[in-house]
Amino acid sequence: MMYNAPFEIHVHGDVPLRSDVALAQVQEALKPLWKYAGAKSLAAGARSKYEEEPGIRFNAKEHLLQMCWTVVGDDDFRQVMEEACMGLNDIASEGAPIEVSFYDAAFDDNEEDDGNQEESRDDFMMCFVGPTPAAILQIQRDMLVRDVAHLMERHFEADELGPVVQAIDQLFTSRFDALLNSMQLGKPPRGSGGGSAGHGGGRKPRHLH
Repeated sequence: MMYNAPFEIHVHGDVPLRSDVALAQVQEALKPLWKYAGAKSLAAGARSKYEEEPGIRFNAKEHLLQMCWTVVGDDDFRQVMEEACMGLNDIASEGAPIEVSFYDAAFDDNEEDDGNQEESRDDFMMCFVGPTPAAILQIQRDMLVRDVAHLMERHFEADELGPVVQAIDQLFTSRFDALLNSMQLGKPPRGSGGGSAGHGGGRKPRHLH
C-alpha cells in the first residue's frame, strides 16, 4: 500500500469469462493488480479501499469477473493495468470495456483552501479486453456507435443516422484489415488505444464486413 500516493484509482467493469476458467486463472491474470495493492493473493487484494464498493469478485456461476475496486497509487498504475489486460485477454470469452479513473487525492484534500489555485489532475482511461483483436474492436465499435448516436439523436432522428454508423463501420474495418496485415507480416500489435491489449487472430466482428 502506497502512502501519500497522488491518486485514488478506481477500476470498474464486468468481463465475461470462458466457462472453463477457474479461480486460479483469474488470480494469475489479475496478479499485477493485487500485487500493486500490496497483497499476496487475489483474495487479500480484492477488497476496495472503500467498504461500500464490492471490490474484485469472480462469479463462477455466471462466468463473470466483476470489478468495482479502488486502490491508491500513481501514474505507474497505467502500465500495471496494461499487464492485467493482457492476462484478461487469455481468459475472456468476449470483448469488454474497463473504466479506470484517477482522482487527485491531494486536490480533494485542499479544495476547501481558498488559496489553492492548482487544477485537479483527475484523469480517465478506457481499457478493452477480449479473446481476439476482432472481439476488442467489436466492443470499441459498439460503444462508439452508442455514444455518437446518443449525441446526435438530440438533433436527428434515429433512422437518419445510418450513414454515420456506416462511416464508423468503415473506419473499424480499415483498422481490422491493417491489424491482419501487420500480423501476416509477423508483427503482432501490442494493443490498441486506452489500455487495450489484443492478441491472436479470429474472424472479423459481425459489423466489420
